[in-house]
Amino acid sequence: MKPVQYSLEGRVATVRIDDGKRNALSPQVLREIYEALDRAESDLNVMKRGGVNAIRMLRSGYALTARVMAYPYPVIAACNGHSFAMGAFLMLSADYVIGSRGDFNISANEVAIGLTMPRVAAAMLRHRLDPAAFQRAVTLSEYFDPESALDAGFFDELVEPEELMARAESQAATLDKLDERAHAASKRRIRAALIRRIRFSIPLDLFDAMLMGLRGARPR
Repeated sequence: MKPVQYSLEGRVATVRIDDGKRNALSPQVLREIYEALDRAESDLNVMKRGGVNAIRMLRSGYALTARVMAYPYPVIAACNGHSFAMGAFLMLSADYVIGSRGDFNISANEVAIGLTMPRVAAAMLRHRLDPAAFQRAVTLSEYFDPESALDAGFFDELVEPEELMARAESQAATLDKLDERAHAASKRRIRAALIRRIRFSIPLDLFDAMLMGLRGARPR
């Protein structure tokens, strides 16, 4: 595994350094940090500019949410850090979500950054969160720490950080014993309306995003 890992969630790019030892800033690590910073600048500029590339990113993200929701096998998500916007919605599309205790937050922060909550995102939040938490998440961009995220419905269970992956693997082994046909058919039955709503909402959300990009491109 590379000592420098890069991830992007919403408008937050995370660069994680872990060489399995002392995280010494070797020439390789320094080079990979520079590469990660260049990648973050490129990704965030795409989202800022809007246009075709941003629309493609949104379409892919929304479509992936529906794909995971309809996936015929059990899907487990393991979360050990910040999860915002699209990252949170994708996490909620899993069948079972395990979080770890720690100093991080979960948030659908669209309203906080000046965006009307997309229809697809609202559908995913309503699917998982209790009614009061849903209202706060959508209209107030509330930040949930791991304990309150568990209470709200973002997580199905919470474990210590060092137990996270072992617990996810254990749960995967347990769910592997389910009858595949019954699991897939039951999932389709209870999620059919939601998946249809998501797929119907994708072009509407993309149209809204395109309009927003056009407004942002006008000279002031």
